[in-house]
Amino acid sequence: MLRAENRRGGLVELKVTRWKRYGHDRLYANLPGGTAVGWADVRTGDITVLVNEYRDDVIAVLTHHLRKHPKLVLPQASEAEGRPMLPPLTPADDLSTNRPGESLRDLLTTSGPGLIERVLSRLLRRPSEWHTWRQGLAGERRVGAELDRLARRGWRVLHSIPLANGVDVDHLLIGPGGVFSIKTKHHHNKAVWVGDDAVKVNHGKPAPYARKSRAEAKRVTRVLEHYCGFPVPVEPVLVFVGVTDLKVVATQLDVRVYQERQVAALAPLSGVLTAEQVELVYGVARHRQAWSRA
Repeated sequence: MLRAENRRGGLVELKVTRWKRYGHDRLYANLPGGTAVGWADVRTGDITVLVNEYRDDVIAVLTHHLRKHPKLVLPQASEAEGRPMLPPLTPADDLSTNRPGESLRDLLTTSGPGLIERVLSRLLRRPSEWHTWRQGLAGERRVGAELDRLARRGWRVLHSIPLANGVDVDHLLIGPGGVFSIKTKHHHNKAVWVGDDAVKVNHGKPAPYARKSRAEAKRVTRVLEHYCGFPVPVEPVLVFVGVTDLKVVATQLDVRVYQERQVAALAPLSGVLTAEQVELVYGVARHRQAWSRA
């Protein structure tokens, strides 16, 4: 146990616990409330600092505990400092406050049409980009409400995570059953057909929804594993809102497909992440700067 001084001048105790699962053997340095601020690989001696505020104390306490394993070659402090890490979380960088459809809401506020343009579009029944944005916003709100209900089952939910190239992840679900990157598609009063690698709306041209969902999940995986230091498998999910019919005929599709009310099927999934890993992944995922180059 090590007493460490926080930024407010108070002393906190770092408690070291050992964690052995999935072929890993680690020592975690935790705050009194159980939040991990760093960890060490018992086999290699590598130290990862998760919270910069406690860097020196994490390195000191974990190095002390690693010395109980004489076969290890302990890393120098400079090596531990070179591990990827995020700066302390600030309110401006905390994505946990994002509402469903936050990016679309901002887009409508800053780039939406004026009153005259909206009236003309309705009178002429002419499709417009802003109408697509409003449909998308409505869909993300509905799916977000369904996902937020999973919190009581041990799941963490984030909405509208901005990526580097002006797009965003509609929703990210993190819990005992793993991590799910969720893309929402609102097709009001339309029928959707899903094949192995194509989606058709009202028998129209194939849309690349599945391919884009897989690519998005891979981007999320890269970011989370970069900062977490352990494998974080991410499953892509497509959720269709407002459709009259959803037919999935795929035999090899590696994307989960639901209607909005069906996302509750994810709630009982477990056995992929421990409670501690869920919090570590969530801590990275909620930090805006983690996604700045994704």
